[in-house]
Order: sequence, then structure tokens, then C-alpha cells
Amino acid sequence: MEKSILKAAGLKKHYGSGDTQVRALDGVDLEIERGKFTAIIGTSGSGKSTLLNMLGGLDTPTEGSVQIGGTELAGLDREQAAVFRRKQIGFIFQNYNLIPVLTVWENIVFPLSLDRQKPDRPFIMEVVKLLGLEEKLDSLPGCLSGGQQQRVAIARALASKPAIILADEPTGNLDSKTSDDVMELLQMSSRKFHQTIVMITHNPDIAQRADRIVRIEDGRICQGCFTAKSPADQDARTSPL
Repeated sequence: MEKSILKAAGLKKHYGSGDTQVRALDGVDLEIERGKFTAIIGTSGSGKSTLLNMLGGLDTPTEGSVQIGGTELAGLDREQAAVFRRKQIGFIFQNYNLIPVLTVWENIVFPLSLDRQKPDRPFIMEVVKLLGLEEKLDSLPGCLSGGQQQRVAIARALASKPAIILADEPTGNLDSKTSDDVMELLQMSSRKFHQTIVMITHNPDIAQRADRIVRIEDGRICQGCFTAKSPADQDARTSPL
């Protein structure tokens, strides 16, 4: 099995033309290792959100390519791309994106129902228990705290056993204690289920919780700004909850 699960090559995204052209991405090359937790960090306007949208097939690049598990996203038509995203990519958004009229359980399995897939109930219940949602499965999102809603979003992202999870500032709307809890849960998901996670954040402290840190500025990956944790850091990071 190939070590890298995601590859971006020569990725560019330009808006406008001439003197007013904005180069949101200006030639990004990036590989993501299977089963690792990678944080992409950058200031506002650095291009990190644009990059995540490209990696997830939510937007198309001006130039360049993205491959996930050997599949070239540019080679998929609109319907194929939608199906591929549902089956292979789990998204965790800053604003949760839960469906307010569905229960917690219904939100978790909703992406599976779109493809008429039968939920792996034992696996999903294991995730639910790890996230502390057993008593909330019949609740509506509006009855949950922000941290609980983000836990539901994590469970939904894991439910289809995707090849990769893309997290867009998953702690952005949470207080510091809840942010810490959510990061613990993402770390646990990574190590327990060997899940590949790519998270964007502007917060260096949050980024430090990942296995690897990549910095982006002005639409380009900063050379020499890749950070991998030492074995001691890894041992501390994977201590029991």
C-alpha cells in the first residue's frame, strides 16, 4: 500500500486577471501520509481554506492536480465527484453543518443514506461511545452545546470510514476547554482508527497537537516549515484520555 494517501501537485487558484488578480494558491505541492494527523497553519488570507477546498474537491484549481487514494479528482464529473466525496472524504466544518430537524443518530448516518449504504452499527456505536454521545442519539442539534455538536460532526465524518478527514478550523467557535476536548477526540480518532486527518487552523497551539505541521503563506507552502513531532512528543500526545 502506498504511503501517501493524498497528493497535490502544482496547485494554483487565481481569481481575476491583470493587476487585480488574486493568487489564493500559487503552486502548492503537498503529500499527506496515510494514517497521520496533519495540521496546515496560516494567517487569515494565507490560502489555507482555499487549499482545503481544493483537497476536498469542493472547488476546482486553476492549474494543478489532486489525487486521493490514486483517484485524480479532475477526472471525475460532477456526480462522480459528489459520490466520491461522500464515500472517501469526511468533512468537519467550523459551523458543524448539522441538519436541525434530524436527530443526532440521523445526522451521523445521513451521508450513508444518500448512497443507500447500510450503516456499520457496531462501528458507529463504538465511535459514539468514544465521543460520549450515547445519551444524545435521539436529541436534536438545537438541544446540544457547541462542543456536543462538534462531536456529532466528528462522528458523522467517521461513520463512512473515509479515506481522509478534512477539518476546517474545527475549534474555531469553541471555548478553550471545549477546544481542548475536541482536539483530544481528533487525536484519539487518528490513533484508534488509523484515520488520516488534515486540519487547517490559524492557532499554533492547536496545530501542535498534530503529528505534522505545514505552514502556508501567500498561497505557497513555506519551505522548511514542516514540523514532525519527536518520539517524546508523540508519547505525550497519545497518553490515555
